[in-house]
Amino acid sequence: MKNVKRQNVIVFFTDQQRWDSTGVHGNPLGLTPNFDSMAAGGTHVANSFTCQPVCGPARSCLQTGLYATTTGCYRNGVVPRPGQKMLGHYFSKAGYSTGYIGKWHLADQDPVPVEQRGGYQHWLAANLLEFSSDSYRCEVFDGKGKRVRLPGYRVDGLTDAAIRFVETHQQDPFFLFLSFLEPHHQNEFDNYPAPDGYSQRYQGRWMPADLEELGGSSARHLGGYWGMVKRLDEALGRLRDTLKSLALADNTIILFTSDHGCHFKTRNAEYKRSCHESSIRVPTAFYGGPFTGGGQLRQLISLIDLPPTLLDAAGIAIPPAMQGRSILPLLGGRSSAWPQEVFVQISESQVGRAIRTHRWKYGVTAPDKNSWNDSRSSDEYVEQYLYDLEADPAELNNLVGAKTHADVSHDLKRRLLARMVEAGEARPVIHAATPR
Repeated sequence: MKNVKRQNVIVFFTDQQRWDSTGVHGNPLGLTPNFDSMAAGGTHVANSFTCQPVCGPARSCLQTGLYATTTGCYRNGVVPRPGQKMLGHYFSKAGYSTGYIGKWHLADQDPVPVEQRGGYQHWLAANLLEFSSDSYRCEVFDGKGKRVRLPGYRVDGLTDAAIRFVETHQQDPFFLFLSFLEPHHQNEFDNYPAPDGYSQRYQGRWMPADLEELGGSSARHLGGYWGMVKRLDEALGRLRDTLKSLALADNTIILFTSDHGCHFKTRNAEYKRSCHESSIRVPTAFYGGPFTGGGQLRQLISLIDLPPTLLDAAGIAIPPAMQGRSILPLLGGRSSAWPQEVFVQISESQVGRAIRTHRWKYGVTAPDKNSWNDSRSSDEYVEQYLYDLEADPAELNNLVGAKTHADVSHDLKRRLLARMVEAGEARPVIHAATPR
């Protein structure tokens, strides 16, 4: 029997990227022709959501296939519990050459010690890339902990490093996790530094409906944000060109996704940490292997479903402990069984929980827990919001407490409680909002 080479796998991971920054989701600015092409020719996960709209917790979910309350990394600054297996461990054990390039955000120091690198063999990363670098000064650490400066705009420096990894490992089955900071803001300056000249292309042009209504910092920041998205898409194109030139395009799976979105200070005092669409909905597509020609999936897919999907596509057994599920059975309509909601845990700005169905968004908050250092969960919550996403996609009309929607709230509360228990949380009490 002829040996068939295993699929290579690349994760192209952006930071704080809204779903509607892409053409396939209606953005008219032409920012993402490469992503749009990948989604059209591969498998477009049209309804893709994070399970924790905060950087570190979201990354812990994506590396482990576990909810943030299970990994222990329920807020930034808390590392996952020792001994947990991550994607680097699983792919390395399966004989893959594994590499991690870019932002990590799952350790307690820089350079990241070996035991906190998630099992990745090749390492060129910084735990807090937003603090070790800026847009034209990208500095990371190699496997020996030596500081390395990558020339060019930060997106380009990391992409160059990824291309070198692919070229060096083209004879091996490889798993590469490429993690960008863009289009996340540069913390110390509170701005969105696009490449020179890019911000001016998009400033004052198209704005999503929620930002048109609520504003926030979008008038000042959106041009730079769109410019960063544009450069990321160009990097995606360069990486796909590399695969094509090395005859690896037909043997490599690419996953494009992001950790969470960005609401530009419209929902709280900063850019995420809420359960509004602007915070939790992200662009996601697969290409290559079983995903080529997969079409558009309309099911509600969570970030926690992506790790088992990657393992499944690579022929690696999915650990029973993983709390997500592979989307492969959905391809080609081979199975229609799938949850009718996604579950989101919220931390730092509040201790909260939410579910999002095809039509409804229902969220609760712990009234006495709202600081950075509060616990990962609560034994009681209060209803915070209810949105009808069909009538109100920009989430401008909060229906929580409305007598006309009491039955909807009751049903969604029941479903949320079930998802919380399924995720391993103790069943709390959810108090109804004040009727109106």
